[in-house]
Amino acid sequence: MTLVPNNSLITETPEQGRELALAIARKTIGAIQPDASVRQVLRAGYATDADSLVAAGHVVAIEFATIAAANNYWRDN
Repeated sequence: MTLVPNNSLITETPEQGRELALAIARKTIGAIQPDASVRQVLRAGYATDADSLVAAGHVVAIEFATIAAANNYWRDN
């Protein structure tokens, strides 16, 4: 299983960095719970729970912060 697409956190733009953060967060959940049918059952519970959604957003924010730092906050090329 590839957890970091293209084995790199380097992106050309912050938008691409945000997309990468979302992809990594999704892959992390898939790695933690590899059974897609179980994830589907669980989705109904967290999709309507504000605390769960905030927690998911926090995971993406941490991933994005890591990617932003790896990109020196998108220095000029």
